[in-house]
Amino acid sequence: MLAGEVKKEEPQFIFHTYALCKYTDMPEEMKQEVMETCSTAAEKHAEDYEQTARMIKESLDRKFGAPFQVVVGESYACAITHQENTLLYMFTGGNIAILVWRTVSQYK
Repeated sequence: MLAGEVKKEEPQFIFHTYALCKYTDMPEEMKQEVMETCSTAAEKHAEDYEQTARMIKESLDRKFGAPFQVVVGESYACAITHQENTLLYMFTGGNIAILVWRTVSQYK
């Protein structure tokens, strides 16, 4: 480094090797089941986010009733409306984000 030069700091990225829940309003038991389902699907279909989302959706629809929505990917933003106690936003495998929520199937 020459005199007068400023050392540029590189941003530190944190990669988690475990599932990390960023936000949820689900009951604890449901949260654990959904996180386990998401992690299993992400490991099984590591290179295909569409198949990962399909596997998660089908599994959650069977376990908890339809209609669940699932988004899997990296670097995305969204705004959603969801049924209470059915939202989960998590990361797995470092930088793979998974967003799961249930929409209202019928309006009263």
